[in-house]
Amino acid sequence: MNRPLVSYPPMAISEPGAHILIIPYPAQGHMIPLLDLTHQLALRNLIITIVVTPNNLHYLNPLLIRHPSIQPLVLPFPAAAAAAALPAGIENIRDLPFGSSRLFTMVLADLYDPIVNWFQNHPSPPVAVVSDIFLGWTNMLANELKISRYVFSPSGALALSIVYNLWQYMPKRNDVTDKNEVIKFLEVPNSPSFPWWKISPVFRNYVAGDPQYEVFKDSFQGNISSWGLVINSLSELELVYLDYLKEFLGHDRVWEVGPLLPPKEEQVKRGGLSENLAAEMESWLDQFEDSSVVYVCFGSQAVLRNKQMEMVALGLEKSGIRFLWSYKDPTEEELLENYGTMPLWLKDRVEQRGYIVKGWVPQVSILSHRGIGAFFTHCGWNSVLESITAGVPMLTWPMGADQFANADLMDELKVGTRVCEGDKMVPESVGVEQGITK
Repeated sequence: MNRPLVSYPPMAISEPGAHILIIPYPAQGHMIPLLDLTHQLALRNLIITIVVTPNNLHYLNPLLIRHPSIQPLVLPFPAAAAAAALPAGIENIRDLPFGSSRLFTMVLADLYDPIVNWFQNHPSPPVAVVSDIFLGWTNMLANELKISRYVFSPSGALALSIVYNLWQYMPKRNDVTDKNEVIKFLEVPNSPSFPWWKISPVFRNYVAGDPQYEVFKDSFQGNISSWGLVINSLSELELVYLDYLKEFLGHDRVWEVGPLLPPKEEQVKRGGLSENLAAEMESWLDQFEDSSVVYVCFGSQAVLRNKQMEMVALGLEKSGIRFLWSYKDPTEEELLENYGTMPLWLKDRVEQRGYIVKGWVPQVSILSHRGIGAFFTHCGWNSVLESITAGVPMLTWPMGADQFANADLMDELKVGTRVCEGDKMVPESVGVEQGITK
């Protein structure tokens, strides 16, 4: 797509009745906060259309029930998925192995022409598009349609500052064999630095000319060129980094809109969890005193290796502390490769002080329960914001992507205690036990 990167100014986007096109990225950590933002936009009497593929439509149900005026634009999942060897019927990252975002992003770019066709045939088309940070090709789309594009970032300002620097300046290593070589970001406030192995894996493995990587690079360069940036953060947490992004982008069209949280009545329904199970979890938590339960969850994408699961389980057992552990349901392939198996002995040994759930749970409502005293987390940005909002201190195990920067910020704010880091590392059970006890 050799189209110009020039962005068009907004056309009365703030006026009631303005038509806005929302394009989420189909991954839980990306889609959910953008739908929460859409709820806020709908409250301001904007006309909203949301692009969605058939197998993701059900995620919109709570929002569509609450705002019948919102129209879904249901487009077939791109046929390129078959050529890219994605499993048939899989339209959400949560159903793919960890690290599939590069391929998924390339496939989704084929929604470009169907959206253009819809726009050109609409009697009153959108005046702006708000789309996820992994969908940078929508900046070219907006340019072709002569409307403004707003980037939505589900990541925080520190992490985004680092990612923007990576794709803008493309830093190189002095020694390509040294995974511990430190990459410094001297222009970013507080001069963060990271060993090479902590750098975004998509950037770390970038191969010039490879279609998947080029789409990702073009995507982030499209983000940098977009008209505005909407970020799920707040100035009380990240003022210096928000100010830096304005300096980096060369304009002040950067809006912090966080923390984006679901309305209480939607916290259970949005993930597909039965209300009976949610009520059962709440009842289990109700029986304990305040701040006496540790909540354990490593996000909707990461699946731990069996040895990692065992060490976490041993640490929980040795601590003697009550816990609620939610973990992702592994695929058959992951099970065969020794991922995602909960130790069979754990449930028997911890008896009534442990509650284990396979699959999604209403995290916001769990963290806000008076019984929760700590959160053992992978430091995904949504989890970080939800924990801070609930006033719950964190035990941190950043595994990849933006999580290392998020964990560093939690260290800086003194609301997190590092237990382990890296998706390959196996934590010591003693370290888990001591972290939980502390």
